[in-house]
Amino acid sequence: MGKKRKSGGRSKGKSGKTGTVQCSKCGRLVPADKAKKYTKRISAVDPQLARELRQQGSYIQTRRVTQYYCISCAVHSGKVQIRQATDRRD
Repeated sequence: MGKKRKSGGRSKGKSGKTGTVQCSKCGRLVPADKAKKYTKRISAVDPQLARELRQQGSYIQTRRVTQYYCISCAVHSGKVQIRQATDRRD
């Protein structure tokens, strides 16, 4: 049977066994190098209030939230698009 990807869908290289992370959506345990990682900044302040405070010159602190998604959840939620074989090789 043919192999779809040379890497097997992972970015492990020759690093041996990698750790696992839990998918933020379904809870599945996924190898860390195979999971899709998304980082975003979240502010604790309401956006309208934050805009007014920024106009007055204040600094609004944000925290960084990292989420990991398994491939099926990443595709389902629109984080990753399915590409043609020719586009995957780039």
